[in-house]
Amino acid sequence: MRYWLHPEAAEDLREAAEFYRDRAGNALALAFIGDFERAVSLLLEHPGLGALFASGKRRWLLTRFPYSLVYTVVGDEIRILAVAHRSRRPGYWRGRR
Repeated sequence: MRYWLHPEAAEDLREAAEFYRDRAGNALALAFIGDFERAVSLLLEHPGLGALFASGKRRWLLTRFPYSLVYTVVGDEIRILAVAHRSRRPGYWRGRR
């Protein structure tokens, strides 16, 4: 199993990491990236873990930060469509495929 990160999801991830770096320093930004990487590793092992919602998409919550990975499973690939803050701009990613 492998994963693909939508270009806009990569931008979501970068913006969130920059937010934490600018507000609290590199250590918190790296902790955010680490939380993302742990979530991806877990989903690669168990792709059905995320809660099913919104037209076959799944959502997995990061452990330490208020973000979710919105993804679909296609064959042997997890397609991460968004790294979405849980209380900002709900559903902004819906047009992503």
